[in-house]
Amino acid sequence: MGRVLVGTSGFVYQHWRGVLYPRDLPPRRWLARYAAEFPTVELNATFYRLPRPEAVARWRAETPDDFVFAAKGSRYLTHMKRLLDPRPGVARYFEPVSRLGPKLAVVLWQLPPRWSADAARLDAFLAALPRGLRHAVEFRDARWYDEAICEVLDRHGAAFCEHDLVPRPPPRLTGGFRYLRFHGTTGRYRGRYGAEALAPVARDLARSAARGDAFVYFNNDLGGHAIQDARDLLAMLPREVREPRAQRAAPLDSRAPPR
Repeated sequence: MGRVLVGTSGFVYQHWRGVLYPRDLPPRRWLARYAAEFPTVELNATFYRLPRPEAVARWRAETPDDFVFAAKGSRYLTHMKRLLDPRPGVARYFEPVSRLGPKLAVVLWQLPPRWSADAARLDAFLAALPRGLRHAVEFRDARWYDEAICEVLDRHGAAFCEHDLVPRPPPRLTGGFRYLRFHGTTGRYRGRYGAEALAPVARDLARSAARGDAFVYFNNDLGGHAIQDARDLLAMLPREVREPRAQRAAPLDSRAPPR
């Protein structure tokens, strides 16, 4: 039976004070508070710049042993180089990021929009990535939603990221695991999904857990909606697929107010 790990895209948001973080909690303690409730987080900062080694060491030290990270791959490789000549940039990216050690569960490579599918270039890029680590690819252009792309992903054990910025599902699941991103219902990073909309998602994740793990991240950070939706989804998942941490109640002074 696989696991379903649910978290958010990023954790450093001032507007989460009073939703997840007590208003008097200093930012240096936010990750520890986050990790007390959720089993995973997607690191957005690694998309924009290489993290300092001391920051990576702090992320690793401030989270429980069973906590895992997803890290967004560098936009230098995906948006500037467009996957070409990847090996030097891949080496630079993983030099600090790999210091997460066993807590680095998966790396997400988000490709730019308005880009035609190029199976050969994707194949060469994935071949340059470190072995023994899971990778997922988020395509922002529907022209990549093709069986030939699925075959490339499967060849490298990479997941076809499921998300709602392209209004169609992937042709099929790939890589032996799932990676889902929820970007908001009313535009990028805005809008709450709510329990009614997430109920079929929970049922689908519970069924697919028999075939492997799933990583689920809410990117609708505005208004604290990502926190609320992650809580709703966790509450609907069967115990056998949730991380043990999801079964604990959050401290009363830092939970969202009753609805």
